[in-house]
Amino acid sequence: MNDHAAAVITHEGLGGLIAGLRAEGFRVIGPRLRDQAIVYDDIESVADLPAGWTDEQEGGHYRVRRREDAALFGYNVGPHAWKRFLHPPLLRLWRAERSADGMTVTATSEPAERYAFLAVRSCELHAIAIQDRVFLQGPYVDPHYKARREGAFIVAVNCGQAGGTCFCTSMNTGPKAEEGFDLSLTELLGDRHEFLVEVGSERGAALLAAVPHRPAERQDAAQAANAVARAEGNMGRHMRSDDVRELLLANLEHPRWDDVAERCLTCGNCTMVCPTCFCTAVEDENDLAGNAAERKRRWDSCFTMDFSYIHGGSVRSSGRSRYRQWMTHKLANWVDQFGTSGCVGCGRCITWCPVGIDITEEVRAIRGEGGSDGRA
Repeated sequence: MNDHAAAVITHEGLGGLIAGLRAEGFRVIGPRLRDQAIVYDDIESVADLPAGWTDEQEGGHYRVRRREDAALFGYNVGPHAWKRFLHPPLLRLWRAERSADGMTVTATSEPAERYAFLAVRSCELHAIAIQDRVFLQGPYVDPHYKARREGAFIVAVNCGQAGGTCFCTSMNTGPKAEEGFDLSLTELLGDRHEFLVEVGSERGAALLAAVPHRPAERQDAAQAANAVARAEGNMGRHMRSDDVRELLLANLEHPRWDDVAERCLTCGNCTMVCPTCFCTAVEDENDLAGNAAERKRRWDSCFTMDFSYIHGGSVRSSGRSRYRQWMTHKLANWVDQFGTSGCVGCGRCITWCPVGIDITEEVRAIRGEGGSDGRA
């Protein structure tokens, strides 16, 4: 384990954490079973968590199924990323309305609610940190992202298992949360169902102090470490990443881009589920009477024809060019822009691709390595 102060809580203690956050005015968002998937939604109590459920994931395949125990966090990341709350899919920027005195323009007011995110995985903490660089640390700060991000309380969860498409160890982003959280949980399963809690901030310590807990003992820390080690040793995918930027930029005309283009539907699923993709489009709407108009920002994707449209047509008219743009930006040009890879190894793009295109397999193919994919 790391040097964070540690304690152990029970189900009742976890319920106390949730209740404490709600009492402080936070809107608690966490995992829930809905529509045959584990998604992020409002959490009022421990009863809302997906007890005894897990998921199985492969390229183009996602299913939930029952576990043999009552684990609350015994699943892998699902179709939702935390960006849907910090960088919402649709946002009205302003609205203009005609009146007797002229035109009144009203800018979007930021939500007064504060978010508390429950069960944030290590790969997702890294994804949030990447979007922080994009929206908060450059020359232009996004006020909408800033308003949602500031004050957000984060309860991380360390992974006790790895999914079929996970490769966070390859990207050095997990499976253990090391920073960027207020509290971090590791679920301890066995004779006693408890949670090892590590403190990452002063307000995390204050919240923990308000709920029943006991000091963590050596065997608690050992059990938590074993759970994380088990996840680390069972990654569903692997991808060598130390030289991937140079590899891709040196192979922009590799025949593999033609191969993937034959399979890619350019649907944009990979960008929608990716926890770091942030591209948007701006649209203007007005009513038929001409009395009101709105400007909205919505998620967009480099896989759409309109995204790269300029006068005369789209810059990237082929599926080959659009997939190459996505993958080389994610793994190569992102490093030049933001000083880090744009991939955190969560595997969502593999799981939710309708035809099962695998980013780890594509890297292996361009590298010229044998084998059909990046599986362990």
